[in-house]
Parts: sequence; C-alpha cells; structure tokens
Amino acid sequence: MTREEIREAVRQGQAVLGLELGSTRIKAVLIGPDHAPIATGAFDWENRLENGVWTYSLEDAWKGIQAAYAQMAQEVEARYGQPLRRLGAMGVSAMMHGYLPFDGEGRQLCPFRTWRNTITEAEAKELTGMFGFNIPQRWSIAHLYRAIRLGEGHVEEIRTLTTLAGYVHWKLTGKRVLGVGEASGMFPIDSAACDFDEAMVEQFDRLVAEKGYPWKLREILPQVLPAGADGGCLTEEGARLLDPTGTLEPGAPLCPPEGDAGTGMAATNSVRARTGNVSAGTSVFSMVVLERPLSQVYPEIDMVTTPDGLPVAMVHCNTCTSDLDAWVKLFSQLLEAAGAKLEKPQLYDLLYQQALQGDAGCGGLVSYNYYSGEPVTGVERGCPLLMRRPQDALTLPDFMRAQLYAAMATLSIGMEILWKENVQVEKLTGHGGLFKTPGVGQRLLAGALGVPVAVMETAGEGGPWGMALLAAYRKDREAGESLADYLEKRVFAAAAGTCVSPDPEDRAGFQTYIARYKAGLAVEKAAAEALA
Repeated sequence: MTREEIREAVRQGQAVLGLELGSTRIKAVLIGPDHAPIATGAFDWENRLENGVWTYSLEDAWKGIQAAYAQMAQEVEARYGQPLRRLGAMGVSAMMHGYLPFDGEGRQLCPFRTWRNTITEAEAKELTGMFGFNIPQRWSIAHLYRAIRLGEGHVEEIRTLTTLAGYVHWKLTGKRVLGVGEASGMFPIDSAACDFDEAMVEQFDRLVAEKGYPWKLREILPQVLPAGADGGCLTEEGARLLDPTGTLEPGAPLCPPEGDAGTGMAATNSVRARTGNVSAGTSVFSMVVLERPLSQVYPEIDMVTTPDGLPVAMVHCNTCTSDLDAWVKLFSQLLEAAGAKLEKPQLYDLLYQQALQGDAGCGGLVSYNYYSGEPVTGVERGCPLLMRRPQDALTLPDFMRAQLYAAMATLSIGMEILWKENVQVEKLTGHGGLFKTPGVGQRLLAGALGVPVAVMETAGEGGPWGMALLAAYRKDREAGESLADYLEKRVFAAAAGTCVSPDPEDRAGFQTYIARYKAGLAVEKAAAEALA
C-alpha cells in the first residue's frame, strides 16, 4: 500500500490492532487492509519472583499496554499525518496459562501466578489421573486445585477465573470470554463442541463438592469462542484504558482473546492438520496440528487447540533464550569495558554466526539454560549451568553453538514422543527471537528436530501480528470462510520466506550433544537442589 492509501485507511477506521502481552515485551502492531504492519509500539517488562511465585503486577500490564499503544499511535501520526481515532477491529493476546482469580466486584484475589511456576506437580498429577488427560502444571485448573487443597481463603470468593489475555479483554469490552485456543490452556477442550469438556467439568465439581463453595466450575470460567466469533466491542471505559489521551473512539469490534500459542499458529499459517510451528523466545514451544489422537497420555505433551478448535500437540518448555541473552549481555559489557561498542542486533548476529563455525557437537560443551523448573525433563528448579571436561577446548564458536543447542534441547526431547507416535508434519515454521538472525537458528533447529524448518519474512512480527490477523478475520471473513482458507488465500498467498532441510552433519552433531545433555541431567538437578 502507498503512504496515501495507508493514510486513508487510518482515516476511515480500517486499520486493525493486535496487542500481545509477552513474557518480556508488550507489543502493539497495527496492520492495514493488506495485512501488512503499518506501525508498532512496544514496552519491555519482566516477571518477578515474589514469595516463591513468578508473577507480574496488573498495574505494570496496563502501564505497558498504554505505553505500547501510545508509541504505535505516535508512529501512525508521524508517518502518515493522521491521528488514530478509530480501529477497524482489534484483538488481545498474552502468554498462556496461569491463574488470575477475581471476586464479584472485579477485585483481584491473589497475585497473578504465571506459566513459569512449577508448584502444582501433585495437583496436576492427580487431575491427569482422574481425567485421563494430561494436565500440565501451568494450567489454570492445576493452580485452582492447588489453592483448594492448600485451603487458600480467597477460593470461596472467586467469581471469575481467567488468564491475562482474558482479563485485558474483559476490561476493554466487559465480556468474560476466551478464544478456544487460549481456553485450552485453562481446562481440557472438547474439540467437537468447541467448548470445555463437560464430563470433565462435572468430574471436577464432584471432586471439590465437599468444600461447599458457592460456585460451580462453569460459573467461574469464561465463555469459550472460536476464531471469527463476536468477542464484543471496545467500550468507552476500555478506550480510555487503552488510550488515556481520549483520541481513540470506542466501538471497535474485538475478536476472542487468544494465547501466544494461538497467535503463533496464525502468524505462521499453521492451522491445518500436518502443519506446525515453533515459537522461540523466553520460552519455546512447538505446535503440531494432529490428524488423529495420540495413542496415550503423555505428561510431556499438552493437548490444546488451534484458534478454531482443532486438536494440537504442544511441547512447551519453560526456558529458551533467557540464559543465552544473559551471556550476550556479558559480552556487551566486555566490549564496553574495552572501549568498543556494537549495537544489540549486530552483537547477536555476530555471536549467532560464530555458532555456525563451531564443531557440530559443540566440542564437548553442554549447557543447561534452566531459569525455572522444566517438567519435560523432570527438573523441578532452575539453575543455569555450563559443563565441560578438562580436555574440551573452550572456544567462542563451540560455546555459542552450545547456547543455541541448549535453547532447543528440551524441545527436541519432547518432540521425540511425537516422532515415536508417527505424527506427520511436512515442515515446522519458526518465529520469535531465536530466528531474527537469518539462517542460524533455522538451520540448527532443522538439524536438532530432523524436520524442515521454514521462516517467513514476517517471522519477526510474531504473536502481535498473528493477533491482528485473527482480528482481521473477525472483521472481514466471508460466510463459511474457514480460518485456514482466510490465512492461506488472503494473507500468505504471496508470502516470502525460506525453508531449510536438516543438514546431515548438524543432525549428527546434535545427536552427540543431546546424548551428553541427557546424561548430565542428574548433575543439573543436583546443582539446582544444592543452590536452592
């Protein structure tokens, strides 16, 4: 689109906003009628460990939302000479899972317990056994059951239980709803009904009946909606929350709020069976859309859904690039101490490219990047750890390859289960920070997983762009037009990108690395316990 066409689209209220609250960044992406981004805004934030619980404050969430929106709106006016007064549609997404309970007056009853917490092992195991369906520790229902078992006083007062995306959407629209993909990280979904599994809801109510709570599970959970459904409209109060300047008008339609897994599927055109994607940032997870159910329950595999309700096998790992980022900061400090300086993107590119020069098996180095517990490998606490034998040379290329392999290692262990189940996937599409340096993360991940990995030119836009696409689908879809058809024909028909097949040397090198990695897990567990 030309500058004048974009300006007119903004003036006519045709631009669509995607807003995502990620683990380290809150980002707003505004797209035009051609689905291309026309302006962005961002705000960095971090979770905090308070009283043994990883959390974010909701005050910080709104501060970040307003800052990201303001930066985006300022960019619109500066570039196109037109204030952003109306939106054609919008959608909200956030990191999945977690525990956010509220009372009947909308008051928060306890600090937000995020996906990063691994404190519900006993409850998740009991619920998994009862349902015959894997309940990961991150899921909202596991956190609720833990609060019940511990006799936490706030449980009696709960009238709304939701996720971060659901909370923000509720405040913007007054609607307590969730997209089905996001809802599938709260409680098991019946894909045929595109709703919470009714039999399991009743099982849970029977389980806690003796407590005599004044609520049933259905009453406190949000309404589940598929992609394209009416998620309500931006209220006057919601418009002021988003834009305190008063410039933004209310009335924009919202699509159902989704999680970062769902927006990743949309952003990579991975919503049909036999497609999949890998989202790699603070955490890393793969999503593979299934043709048939898995043969059994696996604690390493989350069963969630696409934004339109198809079953998805999800391998979710709590840590990906956090430790790698910490090492890059250390190298940056070294450069500054030496009187040199590289901009952050340049430094990342330099170090990532070094990884391609390293030994395919990392020269004996093994890195564990665990900032928190990792259920996939049975590690309960985090403790970043680098191991090598005295005879192993410590070189920068081998070190950087070990750091990148560490970001993929736990994911590869989880994906081994899907390969044993003979799950078919034609390729995986990567997006997120791990793929920003062209060709490096993509090539190494292909070698690690043994499957072609594609990266589109839009990979850097990530989840907020995917959320904007879901909002555009809500606004523009034709009667009977599926989400898969909308994305394939209207968004990605001419999309550019690259696809890399596994390199045999990389594949063999990673197999050597992952064998040492598995053998050393006992050391990682012991270190985490010793330093707890």
